[in-house]
Amino acid sequence: MAGLRRRLVKRRIRIRRTRGRRLRRAIVVLLALLANLVGAAVVAYHLTKIPEPHPETAMQSTVFVDDHGDYLGRRGPVDRQEIPLSQVPRYVQEAVIAAENRSFRTDTGISPRAIARAAWSTVSGGGRQGGSTITQQYVKNALLSPQQSLSRKAREALISIKLDRTRSKDEILRGYLNTVYFGRGAAGIQSAARNYFGVDAKDLTVSQGAALASVINIPSYYEKAGSDPEVTAKLVDRWEWVLDAMAHSGAITSAQRAAARFPAFRFYPPGDTDGQRQYLIDAAASEAADRLGITEDQLARGGYTVRTTFDLTAQDATAELAADGTDKKTGEKSGEKAAEEKAGGGKRAEVKPTGDVRVHTAVVALVPGDGAVRVLYGGADYAGQPFNDARDGAVEAGTALQPFSGMKLLAPLTDLTRTAAPTPLRLASAYATAAAHGVYATPYTVAKITRAGRTLYEAHPRTRTAMTRADAGMITKFLYGRLDAPVATQTGAAGLRTLWRTTYDEHLTLTVALFAEHPAKGKKAALPAPLPYTAGSRSLSVSEGVWSKIVGTVEGHDPAAEPNPGLPTGQTKPILATR
Repeated sequence: MAGLRRRLVKRRIRIRRTRGRRLRRAIVVLLALLANLVGAAVVAYHLTKIPEPHPETAMQSTVFVDDHGDYLGRRGPVDRQEIPLSQVPRYVQEAVIAAENRSFRTDTGISPRAIARAAWSTVSGGGRQGGSTITQQYVKNALLSPQQSLSRKAREALISIKLDRTRSKDEILRGYLNTVYFGRGAAGIQSAARNYFGVDAKDLTVSQGAALASVINIPSYYEKAGSDPEVTAKLVDRWEWVLDAMAHSGAITSAQRAAARFPAFRFYPPGDTDGQRQYLIDAAASEAADRLGITEDQLARGGYTVRTTFDLTAQDATAELAADGTDKKTGEKSGEKAAEEKAGGGKRAEVKPTGDVRVHTAVVALVPGDGAVRVLYGGADYAGQPFNDARDGAVEAGTALQPFSGMKLLAPLTDLTRTAAPTPLRLASAYATAAAHGVYATPYTVAKITRAGRTLYEAHPRTRTAMTRADAGMITKFLYGRLDAPVATQTGAAGLRTLWRTTYDEHLTLTVALFAEHPAKGKKAALPAPLPYTAGSRSLSVSEGVWSKIVGTVEGHDPAAEPNPGLPTGQTKPILATR
């Protein structure tokens, strides 16, 4: 026992004597390890390259708007449009910062605490952890894969640091706002503004900006706000939290905070987009691609904004009027026979259609002397009939071309009277020439094309003389005098198969064409059919309804008398002319 005690005492003494040496060795090893880690991090930092954005994050859609700037629709593989940061109001930028990363303006691109939390969650098998900076989110979403691993998280951190050191905060924020997903299929702030509120990003209010910023947290959940009460209530709580943070940081004033009200969201999910608007987008997309010298596929992916000449309010009204009795299988309606006399040409024979008969309505409204197309109604539903009757349909003219008989017509109307079945757009253009004192204006549907705030194309009327001023005046005088009306009107028909009605003055030309067919069945092609006796009153109803929607009622019509030097002599400023 004594010997054992002596050995223990000697060991304690030896340990005591070597403690300092061992501690120094441990510190040296630790410092060496730390130096190696730092060195490895420095080497990794210098070897790390900032990758190019994923091809899908660089893809954009092209947006179409009407003559007033109202949203018409889009074409493209992804609902995204890139815009400069200058088109995002400062308070919208600050709302996103308040919602996602309040230290964004001052941090180094990473959040060490968030990285440690995510790493521990991965190692321990926990769920996905958030809390990344805006820079990290941009790197993850636009530059890296969404894979959750320690190695990817480490690379994300290195790229974020390097991005923060080599790019300005505004550049990073611009990239983030143009790529972050907001739900409802919208990538980027511009598409989100349209999908949620029907406005451009530059027109977002403080309340709307804070609402969109609040959605980023869980877009697939919050996208239902406005239609789901529970989701809406939760988003309102988060929206208020964002606004409070903005007021606290000075991004908005206390008065702005007090005045803020939760904004109304557009209904979600949206309705079917085929319906009417695809006809308009088809026409405008084809023309826009031609003007830019690119394919329609390149146009769809290019991130352009195409301002069309269409008046969407008038187009919607046309669709409503035309659908009330046309573009459907015929069914006789009572109470309409009396309207036939007013419709022109007397009563049509009462025809009892045999079998299924589908009545088609085509409507074209354009500006004489300018060529801007305001209405182009070519079918009731694009999904069921993608062919546009107004632009491409050949409809038997019959007596609709009588006013031009015997006149010397110049290009492009040279062979008009020899054309048995013109398109409604061509016939409308011919009467618009008479309205513009003999000056033919090429119809167009694209007024302006922009991208990222730059104007790439702007339309100018393309005109040429196609008939003498005297001949044009004779047509107009005859049509005005025949019905003693404030506008010129010509009705025509090809037997019982088609019915035309054109109304015009110096400001607008409106053509309505009706024809009927027995729909195709199996291998049997569609065949012409006689129109029902209600066709005349239907033509009149559509014509007067559309006309009044655009320029006011025919009775008491008082067109603006403001001169327009760009139009033919004697012609005044066209109604709703392209801005």
